[in-house]
Amino acid sequence: MAMAMATSSFLLLLAGFSLFFSSFSRAQMPGFVSIDCGGTRKYTDELGLEWVPDSKLAFGKTALISIPNERREQYTTVRYFPADNRKYCYTLNVKTRTRYLVRASFLYGNFDNSNVYPKFDISLGATPWSTIVISDEGSVEVEELIFLASSPTISVCLSNATTGQPFISTLELRQFNGSLYFTTYETQFYLSLSARINFGADSNNPVRYPDDPFDRIWESDSVRRANYLVDVAPGTEKVSTTKGIDTSNGDLPPQKVMQTAVVGRNGSLTYRLDLDGFPANGWAFSYFAEIEDFDANESRKFKLFIPGQPAMSKATVDVQENAQGKYTLYEPGYPNISLPFVFSFEFKKTNDSSLGPILNALEIYKYLKINFGSVDASTMNSFASHYPEADWAQEGGDPCLPASWSWVQCNSDPQPKVISIVLSRKNLTGNILLELTKLTGLVELRLDENSLTGAIPDFSGCSNMELIHLENNALTGEVPSSLADLPSLKELYLQNNLLSGSIPQDLLNKKIIFNHSGNMNLHEENNGKSHTVIVIVCSVLGGIFLVALLVYCCSRVRKNKKGSKDNVVSVPHAQKLSSFFSEVATETAHRFALSEIDDSTRKFEKRIGSGGFGIVYYGKLKDGKEIAVKVLTNDSFQGIREFLNEVTLLSRIHHRNLVTFLGYSQQDGKNILVYEFMHNGTLKEHLRGPAAIKRTLSWIARLKIAEDAAKGIEYLHTGCSPTIIHRDLKSSNILLDDKMRAKVSDFGLSKPAVDGSHVSSIVRGTVGYLDPEYYTSQQLTEKSDIYSFGVILLELITGHEPISNENFGANCRNIVSWAKSYVESGNVRGIIDPSLEDDYDIQAVWKIAEAAMACVSPQGVERPSISEVLKEIQEAIAIERGPAMADREGLNSKHSVGSSVNLDPAELATPEQRAALKDVFGAMPGFR
Repeated sequence: MAMAMATSSFLLLLAGFSLFFSSFSRAQMPGFVSIDCGGTRKYTDELGLEWVPDSKLAFGKTALISIPNERREQYTTVRYFPADNRKYCYTLNVKTRTRYLVRASFLYGNFDNSNVYPKFDISLGATPWSTIVISDEGSVEVEELIFLASSPTISVCLSNATTGQPFISTLELRQFNGSLYFTTYETQFYLSLSARINFGADSNNPVRYPDDPFDRIWESDSVRRANYLVDVAPGTEKVSTTKGIDTSNGDLPPQKVMQTAVVGRNGSLTYRLDLDGFPANGWAFSYFAEIEDFDANESRKFKLFIPGQPAMSKATVDVQENAQGKYTLYEPGYPNISLPFVFSFEFKKTNDSSLGPILNALEIYKYLKINFGSVDASTMNSFASHYPEADWAQEGGDPCLPASWSWVQCNSDPQPKVISIVLSRKNLTGNILLELTKLTGLVELRLDENSLTGAIPDFSGCSNMELIHLENNALTGEVPSSLADLPSLKELYLQNNLLSGSIPQDLLNKKIIFNHSGNMNLHEENNGKSHTVIVIVCSVLGGIFLVALLVYCCSRVRKNKKGSKDNVVSVPHAQKLSSFFSEVATETAHRFALSEIDDSTRKFEKRIGSGGFGIVYYGKLKDGKEIAVKVLTNDSFQGIREFLNEVTLLSRIHHRNLVTFLGYSQQDGKNILVYEFMHNGTLKEHLRGPAAIKRTLSWIARLKIAEDAAKGIEYLHTGCSPTIIHRDLKSSNILLDDKMRAKVSDFGLSKPAVDGSHVSSIVRGTVGYLDPEYYTSQQLTEKSDIYSFGVILLELITGHEPISNENFGANCRNIVSWAKSYVESGNVRGIIDPSLEDDYDIQAVWKIAEAAMACVSPQGVERPSISEVLKEIQEAIAIERGPAMADREGLNSKHSVGSSVNLDPAELATPEQRAALKDVFGAMPGFR
């Protein structure tokens, strides 16, 4: 009874959730929403903004914090969430085709009393927004985004904590009007704030509401941050006025901002900014107003100079003339400009000017490519909307991105599809909703142990369906004949319902697990006689047959009174086991005839590699496809197990950065695996083998290889269910195709994780790459793969092997210890492969070195996820390519933090607009 009352209260709480957020639109300012996360009451702050608590949010916990000199009530509480694989979302109502500013802030305050600074991701819907990195418990981190609303709601989600727990202090929504911040590309890109500066500010306090009616926060140039507003030119002086400024012809910067400025008395204004998330393409505008009085014979003319971008540094500015009067806004800028991470700029007076330049304010945004979410987003949201009182249906955001809903699994496609729905024992009632039949990628559906009624719908549109669990409901009607047409179906559980009629014969003929007991009126027609049956055809997969192998071998060992640590059995026993499971392999992968292998390899004529598993030969199939044929030489129990493990595993997983498995052969005592042929061999060979002697692998090529390999590992860790741990990552298991694209190979030692937890395992792997924590604890997690990948990153930087008696000095044999001493002393150049000469950007090398050091942390919990490592690699690639290449190529990965857009500035104005501005700006395209 107590549990029922608690559940009822919880559902009532969730029922108020949507109503609660709908009421935000009735806040004091139209279009303003101010949420005090973790707060408990409504209040109006000293600025006149009305704050509301998120106390009706069903997820997370709250905590009180206290920071010296921080008296704002919204920063006395936080809401925090578990560090798990879920995302936690706030859903807000908006008006479509309206621009908004959304702002989230984070004040840690050691709310968890752990002194572990959190690091996690924030996203807007399916679009990755930023990574929140806390480095000081008393500093407020703020993220802002401008977006054009395309639907009636938006979701701001926290996820992917790599340290600490995700948390949030405030969430704010500010509605713009008219054409403020209009861009030609606003349906494809958001604007993420990098800098908004009030120059000449009279205090350290920012300017915001009510001085800015849209509550933009204009940061004072008096506040100094590391690498931000440095390199200030001598002679820079503040000026101000009390006169009103006409700002009606631009993006409406506030009067208080435009009434102050800096001027360059010595003829120049110079500044340097670190722009978070760059290099990328951005939106950058300056705000000028002539607020100084000077004689008619004096003039103020100046140019913008950006180092390395002379094409963007031609326009001459005469503020008074351009604005057509004093005390009037002039707002030139670039709606599309490629900027570096370290942005240096200078305004310098022209030779015919008597006065130095002036600057009132500056705004810079990064273009952030919108991820439009999963294929099934609208269908899944429609499905969830039928259950407004269920907690599982209130998770918000996209069902797949940036993390799946807790009851959903998705594939790893760039635009993912839902592949699994698990809603067992969720008190579902009514019919099975038709939205589920529209999920074309669905592989697994579990609706068992509910109170569903009505007929089983037609799932013929779900051609990938493998598992359907509808048992223990109250379903009625006949078993649809369309179920027999599902080509991939392996399990069908219909027992304990109210089904009736005859079972389709085609369904009975399928080799599947099929249980329909407990349906009193359901019959099989056989020779005119009707009787109830149970048909179960077992399809043994993965770990099940490995367990059977182990039981069989252990029984043989006991019977023969023999034993060993590896449970090795005699060759005849192993061969019998291989034969026993050959039919299982046939069900899941293509089986080549040995004669076909003989023909393709010309009787194993050309040997191209070897290892502990066996020998690899080159071959070519009749259709011309080149193949690599791996022949097992170890026919012990361990060897057979690895062979069967790889066959079963590779027949289920497919990714562009995993070596493609084509099939296997088991005949005449030979166990053979067949893969696509990788023309350029292994990464190891290109770092230290004959290929390295012929041609040095460039730094950018090494980064791309690291990116490709990380994508393959990310698929194993996040795109497979359960997670697959490779367990033997090394440079010799990263293969390169004819275009030098990398793919991960050799899955003989791979293991699935158990419910995301530790797996107790006999230690396997390769010395030098082996996770020391796994070695000592024998507890395997995906962080063991992260350690191995960190060693590979060090190999890419240094060119050295992981273990050496020569390369690392007299007292060190291990690349990790050797590299760590250099990195921690700040001498990363001391470990860079000399063959690279100077053909690299040192910032990119530092990024990879720091990522590698994080990967090889002694404790697995301290290591990043592979997704986080991938982001660091992609940032290094963006740095290495530089702004010019970033502008040419744009962003080609959903994971990149430095999102860029490949736009032509000349396209951003009509011919008429460009003609009208030509006299002011000269022939330079893109300067508005």
